[in-house]
Amino acid sequence: MNALARLSGFVGKTFALWVLLFAVLGFLLPETFRQLTPWIVTLLGIIMFGMGLTISARDFGEVLRRPLDVGVGVASQFIIMPLLAVALTHIIPMPPEVAAGVILVGCCPGGTSSNVMTYLAKGDTALSVACTSVTTLMAPVVTPFLVLMFAREYLPVDAWAMFQSIVKVVLLPLALGLLAQRLVPGVVRAAIPALPLVSVTGIVLIVAAVVGASKGAIVQSGLMIFAVVVLHNLLGYLIGYLAARAAGLELAGRKAIAIEVGMQNSGLAAALAATYFSPLAAVPAAIFSVWHNISGAIVASILARMGQDEGTRPARR
Repeated sequence: MNALARLSGFVGKTFALWVLLFAVLGFLLPETFRQLTPWIVTLLGIIMFGMGLTISARDFGEVLRRPLDVGVGVASQFIIMPLLAVALTHIIPMPPEVAAGVILVGCCPGGTSSNVMTYLAKGDTALSVACTSVTTLMAPVVTPFLVLMFAREYLPVDAWAMFQSIVKVVLLPLALGLLAQRLVPGVVRAAIPALPLVSVTGIVLIVAAVVGASKGAIVQSGLMIFAVVVLHNLLGYLIGYLAARAAGLELAGRKAIAIEVGMQNSGLAAALAATYFSPLAAVPAAIFSVWHNISGAIVASILARMGQDEGTRPARR
């Protein structure tokens, strides 16, 4: 068990490298990995179940203790990234499927990787976890609504079906994870060290499946999609930081919000795009999965050097 925990810890710390490796494998062996496409939703459900095993009442207590700070993070998440996505799709010419995929990424909740990156940035990790938890719980309603509002000019959007899917692959697994904490706490404590391995495995297989299913489109439009994803992600960090500063958060909180806004739940975006749009629409999410883990580590390293003494304090009491 100790060996498994060490392996899981190593895989979690080298997450970005594994995502990049499997993206390359998906591109080189498309016939092998595209067979995983029907399992994308199941893989995402497993990842969300793992998240449910780690969420605690203390995480939601932050919402009650600091509603303004959490509100700033949640509002920034669901305003900045969708509007940035819409702006990019209007500025940069791209196929309708790609435009819908970019918007879908922007409308998803924060990714769990943001919590790790916030910790590495010496930011307010408790605030980051609270924002991720709240935006994830809001996703079944907010994500389909935003996608319907912004992406329907590119592709038909079935918001009701999308709502049902998010409930099934996000809320239900989360609820089961929380229930497991109450019913079998000993088993959950024993399993937690292996969760990074499970989560990384799920994400890399989703990325490889999407890349394998869309190799032709990536060859044709990959550089353009990569440029859009990079701009979306980096502008998310920057504007998220500025929004938090404008709202009066201290440095630790600004770091948390910046990373929370910039890093999306790209696994959810890939699953929804592959289910309701097309494999090509899922490519922005797959590329985002690779890129935001690389950029997140770089941004965390830069932010960690900013006011280290101040940055270790909570945002506001």
